[in-house]
Amino acid sequence: MKEMNWFSDAHYGLFIHWGLYSLMGGVHEGKEIPYGAEWIQKNAGIPLHEYRKLAARFNPVKFDAAEVVRRAKKWGMKYIVFTAKHVDGFAMYDSKVSSYNIMHTPYRQDPLRALADECEKQGLMLGIYYSQNQDWEDPNGWGNELDFPPNSEKDFAKYFHEKALPQVKELLTNYGKVGLMWFDTPYSMPKELCEELRAAVNALQPNCLINGRIGYNLGDYREMADNEIPVLPYEKPWETPMTLNQTWGYSSVDEHWKSPAEVIERLVEVVEKGGNLLLNVGPDGLGNIPEGSCAVLDEVGAWLEKNGESIYGTAGVPAFPYQNRWGHITRKGTRLYLHVFRYPDFPYEILLCNLRQKVRKVTLLETGEALTFYQSYEIGRNEYRFRVILPEKPERPSWDTVVCAECESAELSFEPLA
Repeated sequence: MKEMNWFSDAHYGLFIHWGLYSLMGGVHEGKEIPYGAEWIQKNAGIPLHEYRKLAARFNPVKFDAAEVVRRAKKWGMKYIVFTAKHVDGFAMYDSKVSSYNIMHTPYRQDPLRALADECEKQGLMLGIYYSQNQDWEDPNGWGNELDFPPNSEKDFAKYFHEKALPQVKELLTNYGKVGLMWFDTPYSMPKELCEELRAAVNALQPNCLINGRIGYNLGDYREMADNEIPVLPYEKPWETPMTLNQTWGYSSVDEHWKSPAEVIERLVEVVEKGGNLLLNVGPDGLGNIPEGSCAVLDEVGAWLEKNGESIYGTAGVPAFPYQNRWGHITRKGTRLYLHVFRYPDFPYEILLCNLRQKVRKVTLLETGEALTFYQSYEIGRNEYRFRVILPEKPERPSWDTVVCAECESAELSFEPLA
């Protein structure tokens, strides 16, 4: 059995989408290309021989692995997932399997090596993204119908055994401890090859987690659809990958950043339902993380510095009988954390119905200020009520005011609706 505790306790990770596409910034021949800047080769219909020319000018001299890891820690992330090879087939590491890699650019450095070293030094878990099925540079890989038409003969097993599997083995052999392998878009990849891929990961690094997109329920945890949060709690380990704007790779024209409040509420909602949020940044062609990303994540990190107790190491909350209009709930041991995103007007009261636990005390998590609360049971309606009186509404309330309710029992129980 693999060790899942680090993943289940972390709840928050940093995704990094970075590659040749970053040079284009989502724009081709003066036009913005929709549906993901990292897919610009396919979506703009750029022939492979043209796209490959980007490697001759890829020189991300501003990339600083130590600073990236330092910032991730400041932002409150507990792990990093780096795109070692995306769907375009270009390896962002020193691969001996294929010359289509970053060592054959003017940069001639291995950013994954630097990130792996810094994660070990600064205490973050390293995860590696690898596109195992799609590879638009290899004639036997999946996805490039412009250069390799569907009616052309393909030998996918040849691609898998001569490129994909050997590169995964490189990644798991040459970069120290890898916390997870993040596979993507298995589509119709044969199940037996997915099983072979899983076996290789488990043989090389037995404790390396495998995400659900290896295919066929062979992963160690469920990978939800991009930017999607399940409606109900999901009892098995899971993760939602999410963008900060509307694309994964760097875009020079997409400034639609989520606000700090939106990021925090999405994080809390994911944690409430027992999952992890893997939030993405897309460095530009020089290796800079966009300032718009940093500005948002700095604010989220500052909130987590004060309220992280309500996120890290918490457990999911069972499906609740009512929607809590003021926000969401997380829990740890005997503590319930009530995340108030919509601060009430006078008399500044929030209500939680059907909580059967006896509550001993209630405080504001950030300050420790004791709050007045009431518990009652209405026999006629068969309904428990837990009310908390918040301080007078400040002029600028926090994005998420966290109320800590200390219960007598750690066994969370709600009275179901009859």
